[in-house]
Amino acid sequence: MKSLYLTICLAAAGVAHAQTEVTPITDPKLKVIVSALGESWLQRPTGPSDAALLLSSTPGYSVAQAGGVSGLPFINGLGDDRLKIRIDGMEITSACANHMNAPLSYLDPTQVGRIEVLAGVTPVSAGGDSIGGTITVQSGAPQFAETAGQLRTSGRVTLSGRSNGEAVNGGVSAGIASDTLSFGYSAAYARGHSYEDGDGNRVLGSLYESINQSAVLAMRDQDQQLTVRAGVQHIPYQGFPNQYMDMTDNTGKFVNADYLRRFGWGALEANLYWQRTDHEMGFFSPERPGTMPMVTHGRNLGYALKATLPVSDAVRLRVGQEYHTFRLEDFWPAVSGSMMMGPNTYVNIHNGQRDRIAVYGEAETVHNAQWTSLLGARWESVRMDAGAVQPYSTAMMNAADAAAATAFNARERHQRDGNLDLTALARYEADAMTTLELAAARKTRSPNLYERYAWGRGTMAMTMTNWFGDGNGYVGNIDLKPETAYTLAVTAHWHGGAGAQAWFVKLNPYINRVQDYIDVDVLGQFTPYGKQSTATLLRFANHDARLYGANLSWSVPLAASLKFNGNAAYTRGKRSDGGGDLYHVMPRNALLTLEHASGAWTNQLEAKLVARKDHADARRLEPQTGGYGLLNVRGNYQWQKNLRVSVGVSNLLDKLYADPMAGVYLSGLQRQGGTLQALPGYGRSLDIGLTLTF
Repeated sequence: MKSLYLTICLAAAGVAHAQTEVTPITDPKLKVIVSALGESWLQRPTGPSDAALLLSSTPGYSVAQAGGVSGLPFINGLGDDRLKIRIDGMEITSACANHMNAPLSYLDPTQVGRIEVLAGVTPVSAGGDSIGGTITVQSGAPQFAETAGQLRTSGRVTLSGRSNGEAVNGGVSAGIASDTLSFGYSAAYARGHSYEDGDGNRVLGSLYESINQSAVLAMRDQDQQLTVRAGVQHIPYQGFPNQYMDMTDNTGKFVNADYLRRFGWGALEANLYWQRTDHEMGFFSPERPGTMPMVTHGRNLGYALKATLPVSDAVRLRVGQEYHTFRLEDFWPAVSGSMMMGPNTYVNIHNGQRDRIAVYGEAETVHNAQWTSLLGARWESVRMDAGAVQPYSTAMMNAADAAAATAFNARERHQRDGNLDLTALARYEADAMTTLELAAARKTRSPNLYERYAWGRGTMAMTMTNWFGDGNGYVGNIDLKPETAYTLAVTAHWHGGAGAQAWFVKLNPYINRVQDYIDVDVLGQFTPYGKQSTATLLRFANHDARLYGANLSWSVPLAASLKFNGNAAYTRGKRSDGGGDLYHVMPRNALLTLEHASGAWTNQLEAKLVARKDHADARRLEPQTGGYGLLNVRGNYQWQKNLRVSVGVSNLLDKLYADPMAGVYLSGLQRQGGTLQALPGYGRSLDIGLTLTF
């Protein structure tokens, strides 16, 4: 019988296509990986520049648009910091008041090997401090020679281009290995100009450039393996059309060691990592003149220990202990000659500290041929603190910030949360074609440093804290409580056939009640850039909320070489106190794909359908967006085993639309006559790609 862990991964990921591989790894990791990059993604003409978009065909999954490589993922209406995102075991925290350097922005799509997605009800071994789910990304695994005394060499070159935005993306990787020692190197480059909408207008300030490099060294013997990774990322610039600022530089460095060891009693996995970010914001494009430097330094340091113990043939026990510490310095250097931005350095967050220590245990039990269960508990202690701050000055123009700094410095800022996670899952195999799953969980997340310690009360200072793309301004709240989500989900999975005739239908309804959901209270209003539009000043505040919905996915063969794949999702999020709709909740949507395969050719005709967004967050003045349908066509040719050529057209009909998750078009405010509008989506684009392996 397949393990329940595999089942949970499948149900949570809502894998949209039957070709997506779900493969148990038979090495000491003793865990299951969901590969979201299966054939369905590889057959696309070009991979996206943003790793967050790799899961776009997963039901219930959406991306809040930010910069060209910095989208924020959402699962069933919960996203960003509400998701646990791990890259090769590392936990990377956004070191930016706008979350411009989100965790997935540190890995180019060409460097991704596998992605594991678990939504809502996640095993406690998959991580805590999250209420929406877990996304685990693994870069390419080290390769070893199969025979002693021989060397194994490998390489890959990937090139792609997109006409809309004149975007290019390229990646190279190479490796050399014996049967016990492996070394690999990869590099990736992505660049794009500002893209055009369906009317042919440039979406101002959406250009970007990103360079990623990494190396991996691995050693193994019969019972153990040590893998050490190191890398550096540099983003010279990245425009954010839905933010007041742009990224003018971002440099990230990391070192990560992973150790796996088999014993007679089971297996042990240990991970140790260090990551540092040096980040700058400002202005670099003509549509945003001015000078206002903002500097952030972030450091992540942590480790994770996990032991897997087969207690009996029917019971497997997992126990673990984790530690993660994050340090943050966020300051805005004075601008020479400015009456408002000087003479002092504005200290936004000084010596920000967020430390987590966790222990957990879970038991997976095979009760009989039909029933399997997973029970787990996790305890986390989260300690947070921040040092004294200062405004630009105490002059009249900065009076609001000066008063806020005095009050903030007088407060006791140390906070400690004790968070308990509980998970219970059961799987019932009714027959060879029907599987039913029931899952319940209590999940908890503590606030991030900006939610608790952003203190500025002047309009300009408040607008600098905003990772929502909504044009509003935010201030923190030291007294925030952790969010606690109670989730119940059911999954019915019908499947049958084999090979080209394999089919499945999966339905996953869920309900999620969140106690002390971190939302906002309205403090006041202002006019962005002094134009006629209105935006709001908001304070983070706890309010109970509820989310519910359902995901549907299927794959049905229509003929020997033709399949109908698709998924549909519905999510609704509201405050329980009558405060209205939640922000960043995707309206009803569906993805329908006809896939034809003949010899070396694979072709796809895809329709993406999104309903009108009429449930919008009134507190944030979230714009309503119209419903739309996009048509995409793709073709791929596999020449022998080592060359794939692909071509396609995205948004074939050049539809003008606004993505309901993209926020407002701030960089184009003046061109729009001073009226805030929803950010336009991508117009038609010719996409080409080539992948060569050797």
